[in-house]
Amino acid sequence: MPITVKELADICGARLEGGDSATVVNSAADITSAQNGQVTQLTNSRYAKYIKDSTASACFIAEGFGVENVPENMALLVCADPEMSFIKAVELLHPARVYDRKISPQAVLETNVTLGNELYIGPYAVVGENANLGDGSEIHAGAYIGKNTKIGKNCRIYPYAVIYDDVEIGNNVIIHSGAIIGADGFGYKFRNNVHVKVPQVGNVVIEDNVEIGANTCIDRGALGSTLIGAGSKIDNLVQVGHNNKIGKNVIMCGLTGVSGSCNIEDYAILAGSSGIADHVTIGSGAVVMARSGVAGDVKAGTQVFGSPAKDKKTAYKEQIAISKLPELLKRVKMLEEKIQTLEKDA
Repeated sequence: MPITVKELADICGARLEGGDSATVVNSAADITSAQNGQVTQLTNSRYAKYIKDSTASACFIAEGFGVENVPENMALLVCADPEMSFIKAVELLHPARVYDRKISPQAVLETNVTLGNELYIGPYAVVGENANLGDGSEIHAGAYIGKNTKIGKNCRIYPYAVIYDDVEIGNNVIIHSGAIIGADGFGYKFRNNVHVKVPQVGNVVIEDNVEIGANTCIDRGALGSTLIGAGSKIDNLVQVGHNNKIGKNVIMCGLTGVSGSCNIEDYAILAGSSGIADHVTIGSGAVVMARSGVAGDVKAGTQVFGSPAKDKKTAYKEQIAISKLPELLKRVKMLEEKIQTLEKDA
C-alpha cells in the first residue's frame, strides 16, 4: 500500500525532519538493505554506520537519538518508540492476506459442528464432530480440528496444523503449520521388562492471544489440562510435555523442551535450546539462557545459564576458569619438571 512520507509520519505519530514529505513509500526494509521508496528504522547505535550510504526514503529514530551523515534525501521520522512505530508502518505497507469468508466445498465438516460468523475454512480441512468455531476464525487448507474442540474468535490455524480432540482455544490465537496440539503425553511405567503406556485422557487449554510456532508439539494432560497462559508466545520446534502450566506472557524460543508437570510462571523466558526437567518451577520473570539444562527450581527474576543451570554470574566465572585450564595445566607440568630436577639434585 503506497503512502507518502508525510502520511506515514502522521499515522505513526512521528515528527518529520528533512527529506521530501511528498516522497512515496511502498515497502519496509532493514537499515542495511533499504532503498529508495522504502522506510527503515535505526534503533541501535551499532547500525548507525549504515545510514551514511543508505538510499532509503525514510527512517524511524527515537527522540534524542544522535545520528550523523544523514543523506539529504532521507526523511527522519522522529518518535518516542521507533520500534513500535516501525511495526505499525510494516503492517500498513505489507497488509496480511485477507481470505474470503467462506467454507470450501472440499472441506469436511462432521456432525453437530457449531460455526460462528465470517469464517474461512479452506480446502481439505477437517472439522470433527461437536467442534465449535468462533466468529472470524480461519481454518486453513489441510488443517485438522478434532472432535469436541472449541476455537474462539479471530483465530488462525495454518495449513496442516493438527488439533486433537477436546482442545480448548481462546480468542486471537495463531497456530502455525505443522504444530500438533493435544497429542498423547510421554508417559510409561516399566513393568515385567516392558514399557506400559499410561493413558493420556486430559486435554490442552490455550488462552487468548497466544501464538504457537511451526512444528511445535504441546501434549495433552495425562489427567487434567496442559495450560498455555494468555499472551504467551511459543517459537517453532518447541516441545511442551503433558500437564505443564505455562503462565501469561511467557516466551519460549526454538528447540526448547519442557518435560512434564512443570510450572513456568508469568513473563518467564526460555531461550533457544533450553531443556527443563520434569516437575520444575521457573519463577515469574526468570530467564533460562540459551542451551541451558534446568534440573531444579529457578527463583523468580533470576537468570541462569549452563548445564546444569546455575546463576548466570557463577556460570560465567566457571566458563572463564575452564578457558584458563590449558595454560594452568602447562604451568603445572612445568612446575612438576622443576620439582623433579630439584629432587635429583638434592
